[in-house]
Formats: sequence, C-alpha cells, structure tokens
Amino acid sequence: MEFGRRTDEMLRFIGESPSAFHAVENLKKMAMAAGYGELREEEEWTLLAGGKYFVTRNDSSIAAFCIPADLGKENGDGAGFHIVAAHSDSPAFKVKENPEIKAEGQYVKLNTEKYGGMLLHTWFDRPLSVAGRIAVKEGEKIVTRLVNVDKDLLVIPSLAIHMSRGTDKGAEFNPQIDMLPLYALTEEENSFLGTVAKAAGVKAEEILAHDLFLYVREKGRRIGKDGEFILSPRLDDLQCAFSAMTALTESSPASGINICAVFDNEEVGSGTRQGADSTFLADVLGRIQEAFGKPDSWLRRNIARGFLISADNAHAVHPGHPEKADPVNKPCLNGGIVIKYHGSQKYTTDSLTAARIKELCREADVPVQAYTNRSDIAGGSTLGNISTAHVSIPSADIGLAQLAMHSAVETAGSRDTAYAIRMMKRFFA
Repeated sequence: MEFGRRTDEMLRFIGESPSAFHAVENLKKMAMAAGYGELREEEEWTLLAGGKYFVTRNDSSIAAFCIPADLGKENGDGAGFHIVAAHSDSPAFKVKENPEIKAEGQYVKLNTEKYGGMLLHTWFDRPLSVAGRIAVKEGEKIVTRLVNVDKDLLVIPSLAIHMSRGTDKGAEFNPQIDMLPLYALTEEENSFLGTVAKAAGVKAEEILAHDLFLYVREKGRRIGKDGEFILSPRLDDLQCAFSAMTALTESSPASGINICAVFDNEEVGSGTRQGADSTFLADVLGRIQEAFGKPDSWLRRNIARGFLISADNAHAVHPGHPEKADPVNKPCLNGGIVIKYHGSQKYTTDSLTAARIKELCREADVPVQAYTNRSDIAGGSTLGNISTAHVSIPSADIGLAQLAMHSAVETAGSRDTAYAIRMMKRFFA
C-alpha cells in the first residue's frame, strides 16, 4: 500500500507541475499544509525555535526548513544542517519573444528554442501545451502570475517517411526548422498571447513579458504486468523534489536544522540567481544564523557537522543496451537508492559520505545500489558539487533509477519514490 500511495501522490504532483514555476508553487502548498510559514528575502526574518518556514527565489526555487526546539537555548549549538537538494526544472522548449511565425500562407507556428539537453525525437506527434509565468502590471507594481493553457494546444509534426527516407537511421533534427510546434491556421496577429492571457485571466495587452515552456500533455501512469513501472513526463527531477519535500514535512528534527532546497536551472548549468550556483542556499543559512544571533563560528560548526544529499535521478541499465552501462554497477528500476560515484568528481560522493548513505538506507530498510559511468562514456553532472562550492558541507550524490532520461516521457520504478521518502525521513529524523 505504501508504494502505490506514494507513487500516486508523486504522479499527481507532476501532473499539476507543468513548469518549474508550478512545481515550486506546489511545493509551497505542501509546506503550508504542514504548517510552514512563508518568508520573503526582502523582509526581516523573525524565526522561533521549533518553527517551520520556507522562502522562494524568482518563483522557481524554494528552501523550506525546520528549526529544532532547543536551538534558542544558550547551549543549543545544534547537530548541523541536514539538507536534501533537488531541482525543479526539466528539459523543454522555451517560447521566444514575438513567438508567432506564419508558414506557407496557411499555418501559424511558434518560435521556440531548446532549454537543456533533450531527446528531440521524443517530442514529435504528441499533444502539447504551454505553461509558465507572465509579468503584468498591477497598480504601480509589476507582478507575476502562473499560467497553464490547460488544453491540447500544439503539436510538433514529424515529416512523413515518404519525404524523409532514412530518418530512422540516425537523423539529426534542427531545432529552428524541425522542432517548431504547429499552433493554428493563419488568423489575427498576437493570437497566441491572447490565448495565454485568457488562461491567466488578463488581457493580452497587459502581458509585459513571459517565461513560457512547452509541456507534454500526457499524464503519468503505472504500467507493466503488475504496475511495477511508471511512465511520466518530468521524472527528472520532480520525483526527487517531491520525495524531499514529503520527507521534510513528515519529519521533526531531533537537534539539527532540516532543509529541503529545490533549485531551478540545473538543466542549463545552474548559473542563475535561483540556481545551485548562486548564493541562495548560503543566504538562507546566513539568515537563520542572523535571526538567532549566532556568531560566524556557529554557522561554520553547523556546516561542518551537517550533510547534504544531492538528489537527482540516475541512469538505469537499459534492457536493450546493457553495453552502455558500467560492467559491474548497473542500477535497475525498483532497486532503491542509487549512490552515484565519479572518479573526476562530477558527483560529490566519497567513501565517507557513501558510507553514511548506506547506513541511512540500512536503518530505513531501503535497498541501495551504485552507479558509475562506463570509463569511456562521458556522463552528466548534478547540483551537488555546484552547491558545495558555496556551502562546503559533506555531501553525497544519489538518485532513483530511470530509463529514457531527458525524453519527453520517462520511465522509472513504482517502488522507488517510497524508498526515497523512507530514507530521507530517516535522514531528517
């Protein structure tokens, strides 16, 4: 029952999170439902021992944290910061400015560009729509509003095989030519922004700017003989983001400060003010220190005593291409927590931090497995080392095994979300 319930909750979360902005809004709702209060970076923070809080940055990153009850005491030095970090963004197509392109006197296409590394061919011939945020003027202020055009709006049509002989033999696709979505037959100017405005409840002329992304309309579901797999968009990395916030909100700290940090822009390098390569996490830790009047040495001690779990999904061994995996370390779906290792430190795990993850898994009765790249195939990187460049805290990279990473729709195991939550709750406890 635990596995099915957690899977259904996670798939519902992903279905309601078509963009990073929606994901963070839904993480906020999870935190508020558990009694967490909202803070704002531009305001003073008054924090209480035993309090629960969250803060967002640029609508697409969030840090939620829980203070132990004894922190305000004179000897309440704390057992360190216990942090789980994940990311809110997924590879997609971003809508450009002045998006409408007329084609052949008949069609209207949308001008889009790649966001992150994508398996382009997986976006063909699927029902798509757009979601994200818009900026509008409200009185004398510029404010943002979430928007989701909740209808089957777009399609990227593939070229018929009769016109593209050999397309299935390693063809390359040009994002500016092959991947632009079909929106409508030729009609009035700025129809697309009118559609977005209607969905947001504003007038088209009120939209000053936008951050809009295409998303796949297919809903996540369980598949397989006994429902042992899940098929869903955006598993990387909303599966881990959901697990981290669920674990935080269902836990109480013993003496450390528990933190769930979900950053945007991991898929494009994290180099934004809301990315892992920003001061966001360090700023939150500093504001906690300041609110309790602690010296700088307190902050350094609690960073050194703390631990960061960088949670970002991992490659499962592919049933048709086992040769692409390491000869020995081959994670499988439903195999539990994957500890990720890399000799050149693309992953932050070392022997000490790996041992701690293994102990957490043992205590939580969660299976554990290992991932390493083949030595002759370059792999990706995660936000672990990027985060620890700003907050030098012991850290390990973990994930949940999945297939078809960066596809429009990905595959994972239906038991692994529950495993992640169970292990993270043990960590936070």
